[in-house]
Amino acid sequence: MPVAENWCHTQVKVVKFNYMWTINNFSFCREEMGEVLKSSTFSAGASDKLKWCLRINPKGLDEESRDYLSLYLLLVQCAKSEVRAKFKFSILNAKREETKAMESQRAYRFVQGKDWGFKKFIRRDFLLDESNGLLPDDRLSIFCEVSVVAETVNVTGQTSAQQFKVPPCRLSEDLSALFESKQFSDCTLVATCKSNGPQIFHVHKAILAARSRVFHAMFEHNMTESERNEVAIDDVEPDVLREMLCFMYTGTLTAENACVTLVLADLYSAEQLRTHAINYINVNATEVMNSEGWKDLVKEHPTLLAEVFKALATQQTPPVVLAAPPKKRIKHCPY
Repeated sequence: MPVAENWCHTQVKVVKFNYMWTINNFSFCREEMGEVLKSSTFSAGASDKLKWCLRINPKGLDEESRDYLSLYLLLVQCAKSEVRAKFKFSILNAKREETKAMESQRAYRFVQGKDWGFKKFIRRDFLLDESNGLLPDDRLSIFCEVSVVAETVNVTGQTSAQQFKVPPCRLSEDLSALFESKQFSDCTLVATCKSNGPQIFHVHKAILAARSRVFHAMFEHNMTESERNEVAIDDVEPDVLREMLCFMYTGTLTAENACVTLVLADLYSAEQLRTHAINYINVNATEVMNSEGWKDLVKEHPTLLAEVFKALATQQTPPVVLAAPPKKRIKHCPY
């Protein structure tokens, strides 16, 4: 979402009120076409300087509307040059329900003495038909709702860039601290290696399960490791296991641990870790190929090495020169 340096909020304030006009013995109205009946004046409140009234032409405003009742809202008194207002008219039936409602489609401009309304509000024959129930006891009840635009207020300001500054993401650092602190850990990994004694790592099942399918399956089913909350990792140097765990928690690799992390990721089906390790080696090939982990990868893991070479061969970066290049120069060789 874009953030503007300068802004404005416009608030259109609207005053709403209503008015009921009841005409008793309506059928006895003797007015001819074009003649008018007016209501008393009304306003939104005692302190409101705008005065309104309703007017009807019981037998229509003109020849075109002689078969209709014409109905208008008239601005009687106004201290301003003009006001804008919307309005709605309806007739209350015998059940005091609104019927035959008509309303303005926009806010009309009123000046003192100006009216707006409907020349053909309702047909006279329909209104006078007793079966329609619009004149209970020969009483016409007109309900009017008015919405007046009181004022328009603009509030402007400027937005400080600092106000919306997004703090730097510390997820990697926070998860690294969680791993190092051992807080809330619910499982241990035991690295057993012939050259060293066992070393224990306190870990969190949820994180390992999310990062590795093997760990996920191990903790999901009733395996011994899940019940004892302890997993033995055989023939892995503690330092190597630690590097793998650090990545599983933080997603961070280095030139020194990329190759051993790839091996362990492959062993424990940590696909995301595996892909990330290959990509890291691909981008940082020169530095990685000088590490001890690379030498072990070349010697002990030919299948993984082939995958790394495949990734190197398809990369769109300048060629990488190996420590011992082939004697015969091959055109376009990526390594």
